[in-house]
Amino acid sequence: MKTLYCVLISLFFLTNFLSAQDAGRGNEDSLFIIDNYDKYEYRIPMRDGVTLFTVVYSPKDKNEKYPILFLRTPYSVAPYGEEKMKTSLGPSMKYAREKFIFVYQDVRGRFMSEGKFENVRPYKPNKKNKSETDETTDTYDAIDWLIKNVPGNNGKVGMWGISYPGFYASMGLINAHPALVAASPQAPIADWFRDDFFHYGAFFLPHAFNFFYVFGRERHGLFTDWGQRFTFPTKDGYNFYLNELGPLKNINIKYYHDSIPFWNDIINHPDFDYFWRARNILPRLQGVKPSVLVTGGWYDAEDLYGTLKTYQAIEVQNPGTDNHLVMGPWYHGGWGRSDGSKLGNVFFGDSPPPSEFYLDSVEFPFFACRLKGKCNVNLAEAYLFETGTNRWRKFNQWPPVNMVRQNMYLHKGGILDFNEPSEISDSFDEFISDPANPVPYTDSISNVMRKEYMTDDQRFTSNRPDVLSYKTGYLEENVTLAGNMRVTLYVSVTGTDADWIVKLIDLYPDSAANFKHNPPGVKMGGYQQMVRSEVMRGRFRNSLEKPEPFKPGELTKVCFELQDVLHAFKKGHRIMVQVQSAWFPLVDRNPQKYVINIFKADEEDFIKATHRVYYLKDKPSFLEVGVVKP
Repeated sequence: MKTLYCVLISLFFLTNFLSAQDAGRGNEDSLFIIDNYDKYEYRIPMRDGVTLFTVVYSPKDKNEKYPILFLRTPYSVAPYGEEKMKTSLGPSMKYAREKFIFVYQDVRGRFMSEGKFENVRPYKPNKKNKSETDETTDTYDAIDWLIKNVPGNNGKVGMWGISYPGFYASMGLINAHPALVAASPQAPIADWFRDDFFHYGAFFLPHAFNFFYVFGRERHGLFTDWGQRFTFPTKDGYNFYLNELGPLKNINIKYYHDSIPFWNDIINHPDFDYFWRARNILPRLQGVKPSVLVTGGWYDAEDLYGTLKTYQAIEVQNPGTDNHLVMGPWYHGGWGRSDGSKLGNVFFGDSPPPSEFYLDSVEFPFFACRLKGKCNVNLAEAYLFETGTNRWRKFNQWPPVNMVRQNMYLHKGGILDFNEPSEISDSFDEFISDPANPVPYTDSISNVMRKEYMTDDQRFTSNRPDVLSYKTGYLEENVTLAGNMRVTLYVSVTGTDADWIVKLIDLYPDSAANFKHNPPGVKMGGYQQMVRSEVMRGRFRNSLEKPEPFKPGELTKVCFELQDVLHAFKKGHRIMVQVQSAWFPLVDRNPQKYVINIFKADEEDFIKATHRVYYLKDKPSFLEVGVVKP
């Protein structure tokens, strides 16, 4: 998919797993399903009387009882009609050939299910009466009905789902039905103020704009169609969002016209208040009894936070729970719709392709063991793909025990090393940040959030005067970083607000050979591969709940987390860090003049400002990393 319009549609395809690698294989899979499965459609009643549209694919072979694999989705369980069959079943066709009962359900208020839909519907911990519902009760009631009413089931249920369906799989773990014995939340939404749309309060503009234009429209009654997607007047997203759109308030004025209820919720809740706290699933993941397999991609531009924090929350809050983590070299859901061998210009290997290894050697054994008792593989606590060296590694815990926390310091003159600065005054670099000319996040023409940006070559920003670059010398041996990273910057600004973006980059030597798939004109010599990146909206530096302005000219500490990595910077490479204050249009523009609500800012609120980053002995700027010892 080349456009993020297609991300929404691809989620539909992902949910329905139309991932045949070629027409021949797709036809073969379709014929297998037709020959071996019967399809039934039901309306399952919830405790409040609302019925949810549910599709069951059951093996025609009745010689044994089968476990249920259950997916709940807001993205449609199409095709509708008992005479119309899916072209693939389960996470991969290996499950269909092994024989499971596959169940797909439209969640409350979406497509053919009754009720009112609510985005990431909050969990209700203290239900006042037996008819109160949330996603946990809908999941419980659905499983209870399935176990009692679907013939030929063995009394065991597994759940899985990618992205939004991953959120529903996570919700199923809370107050789980006794029949739910295994679940795999994959790239799950966990906290929308940190997943998908906000990163430390900075708003991911093209992702949200495209998604909610289609998905966010209020629908009445039952429906089977997706609705109209947005037609951009230009393919140049940088120009569209900067000049055609302008300030965020114009989204309603020019395009949404108050037709997207959740967009209005976003406008009215720009800070991490009660609205967002209620939609944070992480503190709710307690008392988890089913086995769990949390899956995600290192280059997930949408729910990297959700994956890592879901695993962490279950691990910390549920000692003794059978909890596993898988992180591969994938984009969002890439294990379900690509072989995982490459992303953008970076190649990860194909012997076997990472997705094949995961689906066949980790995910399938996980479900086969817990649902069918076929326990042929002793799964490790964590399967993590080490990028750079491009190999799978097993860990008994994550982060690993053989890791030492160290600080990589920024120094004047673009130097990056493990030595503390010795200067006591007047050591800084500065740049002018201009909202009228923001630093682009990609050098490709696109009006969407490109999944490839997570591994893109950063040379296109290296010579901009509003981007600071720091690098080590050539490495004399491999340096492997693992776990999360913490940024500490000492800064000053002439305005009253500012964004801070930090990028960790693998700088290839000039002699680096091209990968076999590189297109003409792409040279890996000198390539600056982004490994991890994050943005902090400066007003939230001390609290996501209580934003505050900067005091012009005052030296200020800004700290935030970069998500986990497992990356080997190889001998002869260099480690590089870039610091900047715009990342457009991936992130909306910060006016740099403090306003109460950026979603309501006017054009005249956007001002130039001079930003400084300091390197002082008592106030050093650095990146705290985990270094894995051999």
